Amino acid sequence: MNVVKNVCTILVFLVLAMLALPLIGAGLGLLVVLAAVFIWLLPILMILNSEKTSGGEKLAWILAIIFLSWFAWIFYFLLAPIKPRRDYWYD
Repeated sequence: MNVVKNVCTILVFLVLAMLALPLIGAGLGLLVVLAAVFIWLLPILMILNSEKTSGGEKLAWILAIIFLSWFAWIFYFLLAPIKPRRDYWYD
């Protein structure tokens, strides 16, 4: 009798696992899509939070990233401090 219970338990578990696979796959697919969107938005978020540029210059860099993709992000890190930095020396 114990063997029959064990076999039935295993069969129920296998059926439930087979029914859950599409839900797990959809969840993993959604997670991958959200991660891809975050990675695409990451340069824009970094520029928005950056203090290297401000105002129209920041908007121009964001538009360049949207239309030129990641190449503009690389150029941003190489060329963005267009304004001279002010160094403060305290004695």
